[in-house]
Amino acid sequence: MKVLHIDSSALGSHSVSRGLTAAIVAELVREQPGAEVTYRDLAAQPIPHWSPVADAADPAAVLGSAVLEEFLAADVIVIGAPMYNFSVPSALKAWIDRVAVAGKTFHYTANGPEGLAKGKRVVIASSRGGFYGQGTAAQSFDFQEPYLRAVLGFLGITDVEFVRAEGVNVSADHKTEALKTAQASIGVAIRKAA
Repeated sequence: MKVLHIDSSALGSHSVSRGLTAAIVAELVREQPGAEVTYRDLAAQPIPHWSPVADAADPAAVLGSAVLEEFLAADVIVIGAPMYNFSVPSALKAWIDRVAVAGKTFHYTANGPEGLAKGKRVVIASSRGGFYGQGTAAQSFDFQEPYLRAVLGFLGITDVEFVRAEGVNVSADHKTEALKTAQASIGVAIRKAA
């Protein structure tokens, strides 16, 4: 099994999503001891935002190709996706723009677009300072999880699990409880993804 581990939080050691992705990957490796893990830190080594490149030797094109190949080679993708201003960090959006490539991960047909990345599994560590889940007053502000489900589905990936820590900035006690709940859900997500 090949695992692609993606972190996108800018908070370094203070990041909730980074702690969760590390725990998810550790559990995956425990479940599948021969798993090969590729790690990419989008905050420490940002990917330039997409722009047209005429020369395949351009550093941005070379990096884009490497990022795409990592994605294509992975069986399981673990993504740290904190909520920033109701959506995902721009670093994660830049990565998505490098893996959503016509002819590689999707193509257009007479019946509409078709995802070409079928068969992959994704586990997303979602962290949020407030409460945006189903039934909350701020649910309509959640452009994080619906966006991730939509873009992954567009690429043909429908096996998506969320490990969620919500309300981590409400209070220290609530952060502790949110992390405990998220940690407890990792085993379920891993069994579905393994």
